[in-house]
Amino acid sequence: MQNFSLLSLLRHAATGHRNWTPFWRDATPKPRYDAIIIGGGGHGLATAYYLAKNHGMTNIAVLEKGWIGGGNTGRNTTIIRSNYLWNESGALYEHALKLWEGLKEELNLNLMFSQRGVLNLAHNLSDIREGIRRVEANKLNGIDAEWLDPQGVKDFCPIIDVSPNARYPVLGATLQRRAGVARHDTVAWGYARAADALGVDIIQNCEVIGMLREDGQITGVRTTRGTILANKVGIVAAGHTSVLASMADIRLPLQSHPLQALVSEPLKPIHPCVVMSNAVHVYLSQSDKGELVVGAGIDAYNSYSQRGSFHLIEHQMAALIELFPILSRVRMLRTWGGIVDVCPDASPIISKTPVRNLFINCGWGTGGFKATPGSGWVFAHTIATGEPHPLNAPFALERFTTGALIDEHGAAAVAH
Repeated sequence: MQNFSLLSLLRHAATGHRNWTPFWRDATPKPRYDAIIIGGGGHGLATAYYLAKNHGMTNIAVLEKGWIGGGNTGRNTTIIRSNYLWNESGALYEHALKLWEGLKEELNLNLMFSQRGVLNLAHNLSDIREGIRRVEANKLNGIDAEWLDPQGVKDFCPIIDVSPNARYPVLGATLQRRAGVARHDTVAWGYARAADALGVDIIQNCEVIGMLREDGQITGVRTTRGTILANKVGIVAAGHTSVLASMADIRLPLQSHPLQALVSEPLKPIHPCVVMSNAVHVYLSQSDKGELVVGAGIDAYNSYSQRGSFHLIEHQMAALIELFPILSRVRMLRTWGGIVDVCPDASPIISKTPVRNLFINCGWGTGGFKATPGSGWVFAHTIATGEPHPLNAPFALERFTTGALIDEHGAAAVAH
């Protein structure tokens, strides 16, 4: 197996340099694939890897319209946690977190996975009630969770302001110690290399522009590099699944919104964990390079632009200074944006579709990165067997007609 530095991989992605053979195959399509995965981000590459590893399906192609990991996988704030309220969400995200805990060894790549702990702050009585309820629900589901009083919050995160005179006083917080962050692009590289080693074709610069169907069944796709035939097709293209599904005459209950974040100038280590606040809606962590990673919620408008509005940045900066006055003179370096698909209940869709052998994995909103390994695991099972894994069965498309929604938007303190 060849090994390459992350810098050389990024340079290849940016320049298309071809003087060496990369670890993925920019392949000529085969006459027919057993399965095609549309989307070369973390979820798509994980799906391909687990199809090959868990189900022995190696005649697979991953189609990516740009370069692998160039979409939302490379445009997120890397938070990983599993402390969701509802049983269905908790089970899926906990499965993902357990996979994260062994992923470095499985993929033989340092993913910079750091279990530094995630705090969800409470600023009023409603936050306290919701937080304690979620802690107890997590414990019943075997997920580690704690409730901290203001002094406990200060002890765990010394730079936060817990003064009772603050505009939004910190009255406590939930804590998941096993939660943390990871390096986003290395996850894509790791799954790509591992999938390639098992025989998966990864085809970049290959945009899907149409679906091929016959007698109500998917038979392949039309792309900018020609027609590619397949027995099964899985769509997992964050922000654009509804566009791809419409090519098969499927209308999905999704809205696409910009989600943005920004980073500061590099600082020496001052922030030991991840802090999230729903009342003032900001979250903060510090990367291994020393940059403070700052994010907030989605923009309210629908858009496919990979940038957000300035007023949201202004709001999250005000919230940041409320919680961390020590950061008032820190300069911000850059901002970026991704496109997220949002379902009405803020939970994903991992499901079969009305078109036979066409499957979708979408609607993760702001929770996609943390779910990457678990999402790939259960989506691979669904594609390989034609039936959902027990963990993703509740997240079927049919729930929007039966009314069996999983409303995490109003339940989990903050959606990230």
